[in-house]
Amino acid sequence: MHARKIVKAMDSAAKIGAPMVGLNDSGGARIQEAVDALSGYGDIFFRNSIYSGVVPQISAIMGPCAGGAVYSPALTDFIIMVDKTSQMFITGPQVIKAVTGEEVSAEELGGAMTHNSVSGNVHFIAPTELECLESIRRLLSFLPSNSMEKAPVYPVNDDINRRIPSLNTLIPDNPNKPYDILDVILPIVDNGDFLQSQPYFATNIITGFARINGNSVGIIANQPNVMAGCLDMNAGDKAARFIRTCDAFNIPLLTIVDVPGFLPGTTQEYGGIIRHGAKILYAYSESTVPKVTLITRKAYGGAYVAMCSKSLGADMVFAWPTAEVAVMGSEGAVNIIFKREISKSDDKAATKTKILEEYAAEFATPYKAAERGFVDDVIEPDTTRQRVIDAFIMLQGKREKRPAKKHGNIPL
Repeated sequence: MHARKIVKAMDSAAKIGAPMVGLNDSGGARIQEAVDALSGYGDIFFRNSIYSGVVPQISAIMGPCAGGAVYSPALTDFIIMVDKTSQMFITGPQVIKAVTGEEVSAEELGGAMTHNSVSGNVHFIAPTELECLESIRRLLSFLPSNSMEKAPVYPVNDDINRRIPSLNTLIPDNPNKPYDILDVILPIVDNGDFLQSQPYFATNIITGFARINGNSVGIIANQPNVMAGCLDMNAGDKAARFIRTCDAFNIPLLTIVDVPGFLPGTTQEYGGIIRHGAKILYAYSESTVPKVTLITRKAYGGAYVAMCSKSLGADMVFAWPTAEVAVMGSEGAVNIIFKREISKSDDKAATKTKILEEYAAEFATPYKAAERGFVDDVIEPDTTRQRVIDAFIMLQGKREKRPAKKHGNIPL
């Protein structure tokens, strides 16, 4: 009966186009009800799935949730956990000890920080239940009520023509020196208000919601402070999921690029980085919302393509003068292209240095990409906010269709 009651509420929400919010604190199925209880779970899972992308679905975990009680939240768009008072796991510590002999506490196994930072199952963590409920309200403010609507537009009290002088000197002279991409994001968005999604998971890529000119925007950005901003398996999952969520609910995408490539190594290759990286390619290609891309520094190889390049459907691509759009870094390219000339030289080091300087001056810039139309404009960093706002205003009426089909087959 409990399941029927939940199902009735879900059907009503889908019918009228209202978001669903679940407050979860469950020990699982009632064993006495046997297969009837399991059927009730199935009815809920089915609706989580078919209403996915129809209305936003948010789950708050506010106590221990085990077994089937964690699968419904896993099917929803966003999960929020309360620190120290909520847990999620398929099999609890006692069952794990009985089956495998492994001893683990409930908090270590399925606590809020475990799922926020290690598993990536959860999107937000709240210190208290009150702050959990507040965060649900804040999240809903960035989302429309359903897929037929657009997110609410808020009054703008932040100058849309505001220049940001700090951006002119943000990029270090040394291309290998990191900086914080939040120093780019926060000045661009309205009032510096940015809600990060999964801030503790795959921290080499940033995802989150902001308002630009009062309108909701989803932001995806490489973080040079972590792993030099390389894309890895977890970054692929995190970014692709976020992109598809924004596209489902008509939220435009701003992609900020500083990516040297995909993370190399056997761990990544054996773990399926090809498949995980392809998720980003798929998600951007599939999305039809307005897409604006800003390249701040490195945009190399396949990772450049993956981060919403023109080829994947970016409507407007801006680059700062410090941007480098290339197949690889200058040194790697010179070692391959001019290998013969350098090896034949009497002074190999001097020859390599000279060729490297010439190559970097010619190709380690955004201008070759701009000549070919892959970059729409090279802009002064301090004008970024007004240029991005102009682009999104221009793209408000965007309409784009995809070939008719039942559904695509994302590389899961």
